[in-house]
Amino acid sequence: QVQLVESGGGLVQPGGSLRLSCAASGINFSGNVMAWYRQVPGTRRELVAAIDDRGGDPYYAEFVKGRFTISRDNAKNTVYLQMNSLKSDDTAVYYCNTLGATPAEYWGKGTLVTVSS
Repeated sequence: QVQLVESGGGLVQPGGSLRLSCAASGINFSGNVMAWYRQVPGTRRELVAAIDDRGGDPYYAEFVKGRFTISRDNAKNTVYLQMNSLKSDDTAVYYCNTLGATPAEYWGKGTLVTVSS
């Protein structure tokens, strides 16, 4: 049974930082490209960042380039997202999943990030 448990979200002021974690089970974690997505209620979920199965070749959406860093620990089946210089536009629910996961597939509950003064 697939489980993706995101954590680390919260309320942060503009310019602040957060580190998100996602613990995965029930999937071949070390064999998959993992990704972080985000969704604002009423809008489509969008890809934020992705990292290959060995922790290299990171991809970042243009709107987070230079501010966010994705990493993974295959020994812990965990993927991380370090978010710096946060902006109000980064406010969303953040999810992790395999790259290319569709809306019909399993998704965790996500973790809410609110950037506000």
